Amino acid sequence: MTLDLHPRLSDDQLVLYEVVERFIEENGSMDQVRAWIDAEAGPDAAYRKQAAELGWFSMLVPESLGGGQVSDNGVVDATVLAALLGATLQPGGFVGTNVVADALVRSGAASTHGALLADLVAGERAAAWATMGPAGNPTSWSGVQIRADGEGYRLSGSKTLVEQAGDCSHLLVTGALDEAPVQLLVPTDAPGLRLKRMAGLDVTRALFEVGFEDVEAGRASLVGAPGACLELIERQLQVACVLRSAETVGAMDRDFQAALEYAKDRIAFGRPIGSFQAIKHLLADTSLMLEMSKAAVAGAARAVGAGAADASRDASSAKAFVAERGVTLAQNCFQVFGGLGYTWEHDHHLYMRRITTDAALFGGAAWHRERICASADL
Repeated sequence: MTLDLHPRLSDDQLVLYEVVERFIEENGSMDQVRAWIDAEAGPDAAYRKQAAELGWFSMLVPESLGGGQVSDNGVVDATVLAALLGATLQPGGFVGTNVVADALVRSGAASTHGALLADLVAGERAAAWATMGPAGNPTSWSGVQIRADGEGYRLSGSKTLVEQAGDCSHLLVTGALDEAPVQLLVPTDAPGLRLKRMAGLDVTRALFEVGFEDVEAGRASLVGAPGACLELIERQLQVACVLRSAETVGAMDRDFQAALEYAKDRIAFGRPIGSFQAIKHLLADTSLMLEMSKAAVAGAARAVGAGAADASRDASSAKAFVAERGVTLAQNCFQVFGGLGYTWEHDHHLYMRRITTDAALFGGAAWHRERICASADL
C-alpha cells in the first residue's frame, strides 16, 4: 500500500516503491530504528550500498554518468522514495547526497569530480550540503568566509544543521568570497574542519554543526563559477525543499494512519473514541491537512523536475505549507493518542520529533513565505 503522494504511479515507480519497502522492512524496521537510537549510531556502510543498488542516489544523475531514473522526471521519482523513507524514519542522508549529486551534474563539476559522483551513486560515499547559517537562513553564505590563497581557497566560519555529516566524505559548502557566493566541495577530514554533533529534538538521525578553521581547499574544489552560482544554489534549494517536504509528508501520513487506527480500536464508555464528534472532526480536519500537503509536494516535484518557471515558488510554497501543517498534524495526533502518546514505547513521539525538526531544515515556513513575497515584489 503506497502513501499516495502522487495521484498515479507508473508501473516502474510502483515496483521501485515495493522493492524499497521490502528492503526497509528487512533492514530498517522500527525495531532497528530504535536500536540505532540506543546506540547513537546510524546505518552501516552495507546498508547505504544496498540502498544505492535500489537507486536511492541515482535519480538525479543521467545514465551517461552512471545514474538513472524510472520516469521522465527524476525529482518525482526521488520523492516517491523520500516519502517512504520519512514514513519509516530512516536516518540516512538521502536528501543531502542527492542534492550534492545533482549539483555536481548541473554545474559541470562531474568532469572534475567524476570518481566522487560515481561513489555517491553507488553508495560508496555520502555527501551533504552545508548551507544553513546560524540564523537558520539556507541561502546565507556569510556564515563561512572564503578567501583566495594562491592556487586555492581558505574557509573560516561555521554551518549548522548539516544532516549526517559524520557519515559524509565531502560537504558542499556555500560561502562568501568578496561578498559573492562561492561553493566548494570540501573533504570532511580536511585539517581545520570540525564536526560537532548537535543535541536536538529528533533522535532518529544526527545533525551537526560544522566549523571551519582556516580550512584549505584547492581550485578543483569549486562547484559552479565563483560569484555566478546563484542559479545553481537556487536549484539546490528547490531540490532540498521538495525532497525534505516529501519525507515530512511520509512521516505525517504514517503518524496519522496510526492515530486513525487507534481511534477505531480504543474503547471509552463502551464506544470507539473515533465515534465521538470531537474526535471525528479533529481527524477530518487533520486528513484534509495531509491531503493538501501531499498535493503541494507532488505539484512542486513536477515543477522542479521539469525546470518550470514557477518551480521556485512551488518549492517554497510546499515547504512553508508542509512545515506548518506537519507540526499541527502531529499535535492533533497527540490529542487522539492521549496519555499513550507521551510514552517512550509508543512511536508517535518519534514522528513528532522528525516532523518538527524537518520544519526548520532548509528554511522554516516564515522564511519561505517571505521569499515568495519578495519574488513577487510584495
